[in-house]
Parts: sequence; structure tokens; C-alpha cells
Amino acid sequence: MKKVVKFGGSSLASAEQFGKVGNIIRADKSRIYVIPSAPGKRFSKDNKVTDMLYACYDLAEAGKPFDKELGAIRERYQEIIDGLKLKMSLDDEFKTIESNFKTKKGRDYAASRGEYLNGRIMAEYLGYSFVDPVDVIFFDEEGNFDDEKTNEVLGIALSKLDNAVVPGFYGSMPDGSVKTFSRGGSDITGSIVARAAKVDIYENWTDVSGFLVADPRIIDKPEGIETITYKELRELSYMGAGVLHEDAIFPVRIEGIPINIKNTNAPEDNGTWIVESTCQKSKYIITGIAGKKGFCSINIEKDKMNSEIGFGRKVLNVFEDNGISFEHMPSGIDTLTVFVHQDEFMDKEQRVVSGIHRLAKPDTIEIEADLALIAVVGRGMKSTRGTAGRIFSALAHANVNVKMIDQGSSELNIIIGVANSDFETAIKAIYDIFVTSALDVR
Repeated sequence: MKKVVKFGGSSLASAEQFGKVGNIIRADKSRIYVIPSAPGKRFSKDNKVTDMLYACYDLAEAGKPFDKELGAIRERYQEIIDGLKLKMSLDDEFKTIESNFKTKKGRDYAASRGEYLNGRIMAEYLGYSFVDPVDVIFFDEEGNFDDEKTNEVLGIALSKLDNAVVPGFYGSMPDGSVKTFSRGGSDITGSIVARAAKVDIYENWTDVSGFLVADPRIIDKPEGIETITYKELRELSYMGAGVLHEDAIFPVRIEGIPINIKNTNAPEDNGTWIVESTCQKSKYIITGIAGKKGFCSINIEKDKMNSEIGFGRKVLNVFEDNGISFEHMPSGIDTLTVFVHQDEFMDKEQRVVSGIHRLAKPDTIEIEADLALIAVVGRGMKSTRGTAGRIFSALAHANVNVKMIDQGSSELNIIIGVANSDFETAIKAIYDIFVTSALDVR
């Protein structure tokens, strides 16, 4: 049995948290590859080290003094070193960082130092080998992740080591410069290492015990999700369920490696298992509910639209030409509605409207703003009759007006559009009909 273990910023924010992580790793000899994030917040008003590094580098790039800010970052790491009673110094590392900031090495380089330094400390603390991602994780000339080259080089490097610490979040460009993944990218690094090392399990440790059926800011103490498939996770992550970076599933999916979301502060909890497929039934008909506010709809009407070849392509070309991606596009015989992010659309709306009139010649165009989209996701919906009917009934009972409904052919998810003002009410109504009522029956 071999495991990759990734620890988030809150799990490594202090020496005390490092101690918890050390105990977790030492409790299971199969946890041989460790992916650390940069230190997160120690308390609510604290700063994440990555944010401190960005702010520090911005000063350097503007030609302003940054000694004080870099000193504060150094103190954060020294506090961890002293708390762990390690005999190591980061003085040379910070001299290099200071020099590279002065020569304006780049914001990606600056941000990556949070993981790099934490990785150095973690390797020293555990007695593990240190592997710098710039040597084993690669991006191409366009800045896209080079998965095959990475998998080959990283796989060879790890095969020579009994255990290793590989900092998350970054790799290198062809010219050797540092390139980071998007924020939260340490999750992706963990997945990349899991694939390259062909491990049995990828454990992703954070500050919650896995995924919840709904957002705890909306539902008081929502039920947890025991098992979720890659496809279900993609749907929920895209719509705002943010425990795991949505791109982290792709590398492990290739090898069929399961991900286990675990809680550093409650290691005995089972957490959530993310798998390719499973015969295990969900505890409820639905697996989860997630959603986002801030959308608008562009409703386009034209008589005999259904018989006009290329009408949809013409409409979507206008959005593409204006650099706007669409979220959903439900249609009828003579109507077509495009849902887009409102903040992307507002400044370009009249250009889009005139472009649609010019290319597609519709009869009318109506725009509605301040909408929310809610995804109801679950593999159990496919084999259960009346799921959509129960959703509509629950929303009607809660006096929520449904603006749009879109169900994929896989029957894995149902997307519902409502007004922003009805967002929380709608989620509570859906949760109650599928989860609370099921608990009451039990």
C-alpha cells in the first residue's frame, strides 16, 4: 500500500498544526509522499503566507522597500521552526528570495516560495527527501501543464526514493522559470504525484471532514457525503463546492486512484471518498447541492427558429467574439436562452445584442439580471422516478419562482435557475425535501 498525502494551508499554519500532521504521517507507514501547501491563517484575522508574498513582491516590483514585509514572512517560518525544535536555518533561502525579488523574478516565483519553504521545513521535520517541483513538474511554452512529460520524469524521480516531500502549487516553464497552477493548485500537485507514483490512495487533508451535501453557511449542520464519483464532484465543484480544486481529479482519474478527503483536526473521521464508479448507493437520492449567484439570461425569440440551420452557432459566435463563455443554453421551438456570468456580460451587453441582431436576426431579445444557478447532483437520480417533480413541488411550496431548468442526458444533475434573492430559500427547500424528510422517516 502506497499513499500520497496532501496537507492544506490551515493544516500547516503553525508548529502545533505541523505536529498534528507529523503524527498523522507517522501513524501510517504507507504515507510516503507528502505535498505541503504554504502556511494558511492561524486565526480569523491572520494573513495567508501566499497573500503576504504577493504583497511583498508587488512592493519590490514597484521599486519600493519591502524589508519589513519580507521580515514578517521570515518570522512566520521561524516560528514554525522554533516550535518544532528543528536545527535548520532559512537564512540563505531568504537571501536568495530577496535577491530574486529585487531582480523581479515574477509573481509566480514569489507565490511559489510559500510552498517551497514549507516543503523544506516538512522534509527536515520528517527526515524525508526533498523534491523541488521545478525539476519534475512541467508546463509548455503556452503555460499549459505538460502531463505526459511530468508523469515520466516525476515517476522516475520518485521511484528512486523511499519517501519524499514535493511542495504543491508550482512547476517550471521550458526556460526554467517558475509557473504556478491556479489558486488552490496544491490539490493538483497531489493528484499529479499520485498518478506518477502509481499509489493506491490519494489522501487530501484539510480543515473539514470531507464534502457536505450542502453549504453549511446556508444549511445548519448539513449531512456529510460518504462516497462521491469523479463526475458528481466535477458538477458540484464547478458550482461552488470548494473543498477540492476542480481540476485535481484529472490525473488520478487516468489511473483510477481514489481520493480520500480527510480532516487534520479530526483524523479519525472517515471523510469523503472520491471514486471513478461505485455500486454503493447514496445515503439519499441526491448526492449534493451547490450553486452560485450572479448570472443573467439573454432570451432570444424568433419564429421558426427550429427550422433555421445554424441559428445557435450564429448566436454563440457573438458571445465568443466578445470573449464571453456561456454556462447553459436551454431552448424551445422558437426560443433560445443563454446564461452567462453577469460581471463578464454587463460591459459588453449592447455589443452582444447588436451582434446577435446582425448575425441571427431575431424577433426580440430580452435580458434578465440577478439570477442564481443551483445544481442538484446525484447518481441516485437516474434510477428514481419523480426527482424533478419533487424539486418543483418543494420550490413551489417555498414560493420560489423557477426561471430555468436544464437536465443533462446523463441524468446526473439538474440545473435550476432562480432569482438571486431566492437562492438560499431554494437550497433549503431542496435539502429539506431530499435530506431532512429522509432523516425524519428514519
